[in-house]
Amino acid sequence: MSKERSAAASLLGELFQSGLYKRNQGRIARQVTFGVIAVIAALGAWRMHQMWMGQSELWKYGMPGLVLLAGLWIGYRIVNISSFADFLISVEGEMAKVSWPSRTALIRSSIVVIFTIILLAAVLFAYDLIWRALLRLLGVVQ
Repeated sequence: MSKERSAAASLLGELFQSGLYKRNQGRIARQVTFGVIAVIAALGAWRMHQMWMGQSELWKYGMPGLVLLAGLWIGYRIVNISSFADFLISVEGEMAKVSWPSRTALIRSSIVVIFTIILLAAVLFAYDLIWRALLRLLGVVQ
């Protein structure tokens, strides 16, 4: 029980720090992660605003604004929690090691996949026609 309390206190303490953890490492991964959290917070605030359209100005604008600010702050602090920031730093490091295909290789691979899907759809359609005809001939399906 005390480990759970200390972990919660540690997380809460890290949310209210002012410093940045390993400031220049994993910058792109952190920015993208924060951007996604910010979009989620903005969508939540917008939905809250839509839900309270008939209410007073405080409820219509104040509460969604507070939710947006809280979401932005929490998102900013989450990407700077040491364990999560280390994870994002390692993700960015691994993404740098990925060998991305060239444009022509990507187009050729996409064409192969698209034609394979079309071929498999045609085969399944033919099986469907054959089974339908067979089951109608046997009188199972009308």
